[in-house]
This record gives sequence, C-alpha cells and structure tokens, in this order.
Amino acid sequence: MAFINDLLQDRFWISQVLLSFIILGIILLITRLINRKLASFNLDNNQLYRSRKTVNYIGSIIFVFALIFIWFRRVGSISTFLGLFSAGLAVALRDIIVNMVGWLFIIIRRPFWMGDRIEINGQKGDVIDIRLFQFSLVQLYDSNKGGQSTGSIIDIPNRFIFQYPLINDIKGFAYIWNELSIVLTFESDWRQAKTDFSAIVDHHALIFSADAEQEVKNAARKYMIYYNNFTPIVYTTVEPSGVNLTMRFLCDPRTRREIENNIWEEVLEYIASHDQVDLAYPTSRIVNKL
Repeated sequence: MAFINDLLQDRFWISQVLLSFIILGIILLITRLINRKLASFNLDNNQLYRSRKTVNYIGSIIFVFALIFIWFRRVGSISTFLGLFSAGLAVALRDIIVNMVGWLFIIIRRPFWMGDRIEINGQKGDVIDIRLFQFSLVQLYDSNKGGQSTGSIIDIPNRFIFQYPLINDIKGFAYIWNELSIVLTFESDWRQAKTDFSAIVDHHALIFSADAEQEVKNAARKYMIYYNNFTPIVYTTVEPSGVNLTMRFLCDPRTRREIENNIWEEVLEYIASHDQVDLAYPTSRIVNKL
C-alpha cells in the first residue's frame, strides 16, 4: 500500500500515464477517421483492406515512438531505457517479442503477403490477414483432395516464420508443376494413347506456358529460377500393373482441381471410345504348369 500511495503522490507518473492515454485516444480517433474516409473512396475490397492495414501500422508505430519520447525523460538516457525494457521483458515475454520481430520481418522482407498460398508447419492455406502477433490462413485440403478451401481459419504465430520452412506457391513464380498419372494395361496401344493424351493436356494447360515463361524471366532477376521447357509433356514409365503415362503441366495453384477434373473427364471419354486402350489395375496371375 505504501508503494501505491507513493506512486499516486508522484505527479510525474500520473501525468505521464494520462498523457499516454490521451495520445492513444488521439491516434485511435485519427486512424478511425482516416479509415472511414477511405471507405468513401471507390476502392475494391483488396485495396481497401491494404489501405486500412497501412494506416493502422503507421498509427501503431507513431504511438510506440510517442511512448518512448514521453517516458524517456524519467529514465534518463535511451541506453538505460532500452536496457531496462529488454531486461524486464526478454524472459517473461519472449514469445510475444519474437512474434513482433516476426511481424517486422514479414512487413519488411515479405516472405509472403496477402493472398499468397503458403504452407508452414504442416498447415497450408491462403493468407487473409497479417497482424502484430500472428497471421491468418484460410485452410486448404491437401493436394490429393483437390487443394480447395476447408472453410476453416488458422491463426499462426509470427515466430513460426523463424522456426519452420515456408513454402510459397505464388512468390516469384505464380504457377506450379502438376502431374497426373494414368496407368494402361500392357496390351493397350500406349503409343497412340500417349500421342492423344499429349493433345488433351495441351488443350487444357498449354495456355499457361507463355505467361509462365515471361514470369520466369522476370523472377530470374531476383531468384535463381531457370526452366528450359514450359510446355506440357507426357512421360512413360512401367509399373507392375501396366504402362504409366504421366502428364506434367503448369497450372495456377487455385485452378488445379478444375484443370485436373477437365483433363480426367476427357481422358475417361477417350478410353471409353477406344477399345484398344484400357485402364490397368493391380492384378494377380496364376500359371499352372503341368
């Protein structure tokens, strides 16, 4: 109780606390007015969201510097202030501090940004929000389920950016290589099927090749990304149950399931209309030698 009474009798502490809250209120009021004014402009949802985020970031930075300036006189020197601040918080608030550093890293270096499709610590999704302590993803199913949204939102601490590998499907090169494997029986006319499958995959995926080539040229200025071939191709391998024809092609990550669906439907229609081509499946043969 004596400590509280001494603290209340110290006019400096009372004035500094009141001043801090007044500045906080002013900054909140200004940012709210600016955000309300932005809403009156003819901006799409993406532009409006980014503009509001920028305003909030600037307001937060101004408030932090204002607090340092207000309380600096009491501490005496910036080195003492930083020493006391770091010593008092480093242990108790380690995760929070690392999250804030992670936020700065994301804002400055941009390993990912709004709308990117990323995977980190086994969680994959589209980035929908980046905040001071965490970022949010719309969760996606894994690729064998089509890679589409589950509808769930995942909040991930910013410190994970330092702890786990990050996969970004969009950064640098906006397309991904996708493969579809079709196994035909050994008795099938796989040579003709390979030619026809090449035409099918060209019909659905060749459109991405020109854009992808230009993107790689642009990305090569910043990253060591080199590809010699951007056109779809069909590879031949042998499986225990038949001949495996693998279609490899570029596609937009967000339209992968739709493209796979269209290719498979055309392939199934092709197989149904050609008697000399059959799908293979695991079989067992018994040979009785008398």
